[in-house]
Amino acid sequence: MNIILLGPPGAGKGTQAQRLEHDFGLKQISTGDMLRAEVKAATPLGSQAQSLMERGLFIPDPIMIEMIQGRIERPDCKSGFILDGFPRTESQAVALDDMLRARGARIDAVILLEVVPDIIVDRLARRTNADGTKRADDAPETVRKRLEVYAQQTAVILPYYEHAKRLKRVDGMQDVEAVYHAILEALGLNAPQETDGITQK
Repeated sequence: MNIILLGPPGAGKGTQAQRLEHDFGLKQISTGDMLRAEVKAATPLGSQAQSLMERGLFIPDPIMIEMIQGRIERPDCKSGFILDGFPRTESQAVALDDMLRARGARIDAVILLEVVPDIIVDRLARRTNADGTKRADDAPETVRKRLEVYAQQTAVILPYYEHAKRLKRVDGMQDVEAVYHAILEALGLNAPQETDGITQK
């Protein structure tokens, strides 16, 4: 199963992706992490991306699609993947669908974690690192800006997936366990059972 997981900063998207990865073998793919890895490895695509980023330019869709194609062809994606951070535009969504279709694959569902912005701002303002320090990007004014950017980016791709009947909306304001079970229900998956400390998938 291949899915896209959408959610603003503080929505718990990372936590839910980790659960899906652990329970069902779906590999979480962050395009930001992927770009940094390509640059660090000095691959041809990474060199192209670094040159563009250093000039303050966006990474063209063909480069992003080629990177994603290379990533999902790795063995750890054999059970499926969770895309995080891509697509951000309708043209990217179309290009992603075209690439997957050529490989006999598809995006099965797009999970949107819906949250209340003011509560997210408050939640992140109270968050601390393991050493008790605050993260600079958790300052209320910074979080509000990040939420605005996220809303602007997400708004443009929702109609595309809604029209294709692949968009699944989940109330992200529930507790972590309830959100996870709502995601599983939206995906038509059954929660794995614990038997004597062993997860039965």
